[in-house]
Amino acid sequence: MADETRQAAVVRPQEAVFQPVARARGASMAVLLGPSLGAERIVTRHFRLAPGGVIPAHRHDTIEHQQVVLRGEMVLRMDGVEHLVRPGDAVLIPAGCAHAYANRGAEDVEFLCVIPNSADYATEWLEDAPPGAFLPPDPARR
Repeated sequence: MADETRQAAVVRPQEAVFQPVARARGASMAVLLGPSLGAERIVTRHFRLAPGGVIPAHRHDTIEHQQVVLRGEMVLRMDGVEHLVRPGDAVLIPAGCAHAYANRGAEDVEFLCVIPNSADYATEWLEDAPPGAFLPPDPARR
């Protein structure tokens, strides 16, 4: 007998709503699957990184990331080591691992990022936002 509290879901790429990534330049993200669709344990996010786009170094002490590159080529720096990642590459970023992204190519990069759904999700920024970064208003300054 099926569990009546869960609903299966299919999200089409054209239905994804992308938002700019804070403190990054040329980066946007959409939540494909998460709590709003009943996914209680994991969140699947779709990132886009435009040519020249940068997400500066940061880490999450308690959150592991699993990523799969869908399109394009980018430099992913993990704990100071640069890796060139391409379509089909799968990446594991352990909890506490410093990581940063740079699209040095001429085409957009797209990748999926799967994380646990956790109230402990916190980001520690290790680098300043790059010039031209999206900086949302700080609600504490109102």
